[in-house]
Amino acid sequence: MKMEIFYEDNKKVNANFNGHIIKTDQPLNAGGDDSAPSPFDLFLSSIGTCAGIYVKGFCGQRNIPTDNIKIIQSMNFNPELKLIDKITLDIQLPPEFPEKYRSAVISSANLCTVKKHLMNPPKLEVTSSINENILVN
Repeated sequence: MKMEIFYEDNKKVNANFNGHIIKTDQPLNAGGDDSAPSPFDLFLSSIGTCAGIYVKGFCGQRNIPTDNIKIIQSMNFNPELKLIDKITLDIQLPPEFPEKYRSAVISSANLCTVKKHLMNPPKLEVTSSINENILVN
């Protein structure tokens, strides 16, 4: 499994993965054009959207409409660490949501692959190599 990261103008850094171009940029106050989410914004959104696809699948298997279900993701920024130290996902359910499935829908969201990777992070190694196939003008 590989992903190619490539550059555009200014602060735009994109990824090509499985034929999809994932665009990123930096906000204006960081010198970017604010034309796309920042890489960190994409990381954060991957947590909520991953949980969301599991909730959607859970509901779909039970013919429960998801039109009035939403997930509110809250992030707590720790100023001492300069990192987010807590992320909370609140699955907001409509009044007609079956009570018997409330804990099960939380369990389904907890199956999120992104969450599992955060709990058991992969080793991250950075290397460099010379690509002899790059043409220099």
